[in-house]
This record gives sequence, C-alpha cells and structure tokens, in this order.
Amino acid sequence: MRRALYFLGIMDDQDVAWMMRHGQRMTLAPGDHLIRQGTPTEWLYFVLDGSFVVYTRTASRVAELKAGEVVGEISFVDARPPTASVRAEIESKVGAVPRAALQARLRQDVGFAARFYQSIAVFLADRLRATTGSLGAEGPQLAEDVEDLDELAPHLMANVSMAGLRFTEMQRGRWGGA
Repeated sequence: MRRALYFLGIMDDQDVAWMMRHGQRMTLAPGDHLIRQGTPTEWLYFVLDGSFVVYTRTASRVAELKAGEVVGEISFVDARPPTASVRAEIESKVGAVPRAALQARLRQDVGFAARFYQSIAVFLADRLRATTGSLGAEGPQLAEDVEDLDELAPHLMANVSMAGLRFTEMQRGRWGGA
C-alpha cells in the first residue's frame, strides 16, 4: 500500500479521476497473466485488490504484489518489453489505464505530466532503495542512520491522508465511466 501512497500523494484528485475515466477495471482469475515477460504491454496497472506473483524465466518468485502496487511502470517509462511476468495468485482486480491515452494526456497537460513523472520517479526510487537495502548494498551503517523501510519520506507525509482517500476511490469508484 505504501507505494500507492507515494504515487497518489503526488497526483491530484483530477489526475486520479481522469485515469479512472479513461481506464477500466479488470478482474483476473487465479493463474491469469497480467503481464508476460518479453511481451509489450499497452497498459499501466494499479492493483486494487488481490495478489500477484512476479516471476522471470529464471526465477520462480521475484516478488509478490498486493493492493496499492503500480505495475507496468518500467515498460511505460522506457517503452521496452517487460523483464518479468505477473500472474494472479487469487482472484484479483486492477485498474488499467491505456498507454496511448496516458501518452496523449502527458503531451497535452504539462502539470499532469510533471506530477505523473515525479510520482513514477519517487515510486521507482523507493523500489530501488528497498532492493539495494535487501542486497546489503548500502554498506555498514549505525542503527540511528538506518531508515525503516516502512517509513514514508518526511516530505510525503502531508499527502498520505489524501493519497489513502484517492486509493479508496480507485478501489470503489467507477472505471471507464461504467
């Protein structure tokens, strides 16, 4: 859920409403693939409910994704095929925003683009910190210098409440005007 708070804490209510209007809610059965490694995806996904496993051809379980994760963001940013597959473990729901609609909005609305790319950057930075931290890449540190991986960055704390409300709206709200 923390990653959704990063992402949605930077976006504003109109941004989230736009993504929901132009996106769609999808339900996946256990075993259904959201993303396949090497196969381009035309969507950016928000995990609304459920559980997904991330795996590659060489690793059977890289990560588990639950509500609040953003999926497909790396391929969205660099326009390259996904480096991993994502499969539903249980019945799961996502909000899916089409790449073409997002790209058009990013070209038309500079404010939206700035918030969107800042949220993606913060989201990816958090994921990279968690990954390098789990690999022990940060080297020796004193206990008081170690940031709790569950802590939000201080400058994002003010937006947590709004981000939580925005995520709840994404979970409960209507997607695609339906």
